[in-house]
Amino acid sequence: MFKKILIANRGEIACRVIKTARKMGIKTVAIYSDADRNALHVKMADEAVHIGPPPANQSYIVIDKVMDAIKQTGAEAVHPGYGFLSENSKFAEALEAAGVAFIGPPKGAIEAMGDKITSKKLAQEANVSTVPGYMGLIADADEAVKISNEVGYPVMIKASAGGGGKGMRIAWNDAEAREGFQSSKNEAANSFGDDRIFIEKFVTQPRHIEIQVLCDGHGNAVYLHERECSIQRRNQKVIEEAPSPFLDEVTRKAMGEQSVALAQAVGYTSAGTVEFIVDGDRNFYFLEMNTRLQVEHPVTELITGIDLVEQMIRVAAGEKLPFQQSDLKINGWAMESRLYAEDPYRGFLPSIGRLTRYRPPAEEATPTRAVRNDTGVFEGGEISMYYDPMIAKLCTWAPDRATAIEEMRLALDGFELEGIGHNLPFLAAVYDHPKFISGQMTTAFIEEEYPDGFAGVTLGKTDCERVAAAAAAMHRVAEIRRTRISGRMDNHERHVGEDWVVSLQGESRNVMISADKTGADVAIGDKSLRVESDWTPGDPLARLMVDGAPLVLKIGKISGGFRVRYRGADIKVHVRTPRQAELAALMPEKVAPDTSKYLLCPMPGLIVKIDVAEGDEVQEGQALCTVEAMKMENILRAERKGTVKAIKAGAGDSLAVDEVIMEFE
Repeated sequence: MFKKILIANRGEIACRVIKTARKMGIKTVAIYSDADRNALHVKMADEAVHIGPPPANQSYIVIDKVMDAIKQTGAEAVHPGYGFLSENSKFAEALEAAGVAFIGPPKGAIEAMGDKITSKKLAQEANVSTVPGYMGLIADADEAVKISNEVGYPVMIKASAGGGGKGMRIAWNDAEAREGFQSSKNEAANSFGDDRIFIEKFVTQPRHIEIQVLCDGHGNAVYLHERECSIQRRNQKVIEEAPSPFLDEVTRKAMGEQSVALAQAVGYTSAGTVEFIVDGDRNFYFLEMNTRLQVEHPVTELITGIDLVEQMIRVAAGEKLPFQQSDLKINGWAMESRLYAEDPYRGFLPSIGRLTRYRPPAEEATPTRAVRNDTGVFEGGEISMYYDPMIAKLCTWAPDRATAIEEMRLALDGFELEGIGHNLPFLAAVYDHPKFISGQMTTAFIEEEYPDGFAGVTLGKTDCERVAAAAAAMHRVAEIRRTRISGRMDNHERHVGEDWVVSLQGESRNVMISADKTGADVAIGDKSLRVESDWTPGDPLARLMVDGAPLVLKIGKISGGFRVRYRGADIKVHVRTPRQAELAALMPEKVAPDTSKYLLCPMPGLIVKIDVAEGDEVQEGQALCTVEAMKMENILRAERKGTVKAIKAGAGDSLAVDEVIMEFE
């Protein structure tokens, strides 16, 4: 077995590999850029080597720099994680030439299946059903438009070396094909150093289901069942689960056996994933093979009990797989939520900054439940503009799907994160959505259910009553503490009233509190809710029991009440005396300033280009400029017809959130 391995990656996947290596007694080497000098993976590794400036194409994906780090430290093997160099055959070739083991598939398999164009051709030759498309190289935007018309709109424009949603665009017409081709090409060059693009038919209403395979160098190969990855935004997976709620045993077996056959046809070893599009009749079509570990691998580990990173290391060291296909059963259900540094209230645009508070729920594993959090950040650390915006992967496991979902809801409610925009509210909303709960979702789920973006959640009547009861009970505790501190209270709690008015979501409820030593009975209308908690005023997280059911609230103090975040809702809850409530109803509402005449930068980023000039008349939907952030290009468009009065920024400028790019008349 290896004594020392280098992880050619960063963030949560580097930390994930380090954990398994440590368990196996293997020393680890981290690499880092200037931006990651104080990163968690650097702190966790036994050694760390600096490899260059923040941009990945000047550090993490420069093969010579990684090879130099290997030489410096004497690492015997390299785990590439995912992204960066994980599917780069030249890197595998360089390692082989240096006598260093690659913890991944052989160079030939990477070339055959890692490249999406080549893999589709091989799949077709093997009589695997594939999505219609054009697999040749595309010279320019004009050719992209011609091919798109031949394939038939809508089409998917994809980077051949792509992954993780980078370099992918859907085009519904010639203009979008032309624009998408150039953006995909630019993103591909920046993220992978390879700007080749291909085009395929975009299958509407599909499900995205993938099969995990694992092969050793002794001819043994197995599939570890499937993962459902249909909840996607901009072709980037957001929520995954294992198994799929859609597949039956016959389809699962057919997909698994086909995946293994495809892997064996190219001499594959290590862990890999075969991705499929599955239609409503359970017909499945080969999409691509990822010749690496997947971001969503934890859910497979949770339902099989197999540590995939450990098996990758053992296979690379020449060991045989210790199990056969018949040993791999599905045990329970697992969910994974990708926590991103992006603001769902601003169109999911990237967010950067310092994590002023980062307190994930405690990890645990019992025979009936499990919580796992794969992360690469820590409280006080910074989220950089240079890399993927993923903060963590929160996973839960339970014996069945409904319970796994409920465990995830509680875990999300208890995840404390402050300092940056993040998608926790959106994730919570999805787990409460009827279509997701029923398992009847497709890859179009987000665009269909949130066509105008995410504007938060409005709580239903039952949830409002539970939150109101909890807020009233917490307010009473805070009032008791306040009166004790002020010295205006003797041993009896007579100064704290029993009658209150709780206002939230535009409605007010009269409540009456009757407290005892273990909690309080809160009467709301004709209901009485029992509230029990050990919450202390000032704590940002409140764990309560309301009528015997857990309730976890994120709490912030505001004048006369609390800011409460729960199940995707972010609301102000005011708790007032009847007289205070009467006077509050007379107060005017604060009006937000009018910024409709300005194009504001929606995220911290770099202006790539300005598409208009001062004096130009623009139409609704017209491209105004392109902003690059976290390796993604974002095209900002006109919301309405107008005339450009002044342009305040130019190509190459780095802007902060809400800085003015241009002004309209």
